[in-house]
Amino acid sequence: MKNNTINKKEIEKFSKIAEEWWDPEGKFKPLHKFNPIRISYLKENIIKSFKLDNKKTPLKNIKILDIGCGGGLLSEPMCRLGAAVTGIDASDKNINVAKLHSKKNNLKINYFCSSPEKFTVKDKFDVILNMEIVEHVEDINFFLKSCTNLLKKNGIMFVATLNKTLKSYIFAIVGAEYILRWLPIGTHEWEKFVKPDELISILKKNNLRLDKINGMNFNILTDKWSVSNDKSVNYIAKFIKN
Repeated sequence: MKNNTINKKEIEKFSKIAEEWWDPEGKFKPLHKFNPIRISYLKENIIKSFKLDNKKTPLKNIKILDIGCGGGLLSEPMCRLGAAVTGIDASDKNINVAKLHSKKNNLKINYFCSSPEKFTVKDKFDVILNMEIVEHVEDINFFLKSCTNLLKKNGIMFVATLNKTLKSYIFAIVGAEYILRWLPIGTHEWEKFVKPDELISILKKNNLRLDKINGMNFNILTDKWSVSNDKSVNYIAKFIKN
């Protein structure tokens, strides 16, 4: 078994464009468009699962680990909602960008250059975010097992990724990278996309049960993302640790 989930080629790829994380018109523009629906989905499901009050800072006292946090596009909104956030990323350039941006905005977020198999903590997390990361790791089985070790009993793990279908190849690679140029060519490798059944099976072996799964679809006419039942391209799954 491998003892490292870091794919050096993937880290180099994202490190090269790290300075653009917070530019809404830059190379991460698709993520900026995607972010509102992701934040809303996470907020609503965390509130419901932990029976929290939907106030200004509803996630107060909830410990969240954002794995593959990049420049902090999700870590910062979760912090603003009151959560105690830790972000880890295998790229030191990404972490430096995240640290500078959170400091600039007076947000207390703990950022570390690490990967889940190397990251150790005294207290485990209530929530783990694996958002658009599993399709970039070296060994998905070992990666998810390492993530599970950082989650509390009855804690929640969210995994958002791309389904391995012909439609995902056409939309996420041919369309998004080559035709529309929303993403740099080579951002994704279809061979590393993950079918929901595969994801569910891996996490079941690691004592996590599926609670819900939804598709996330982009409407090119409205220029907006929405939650749906169509999981053929992007999807997000919520798991609970037994």
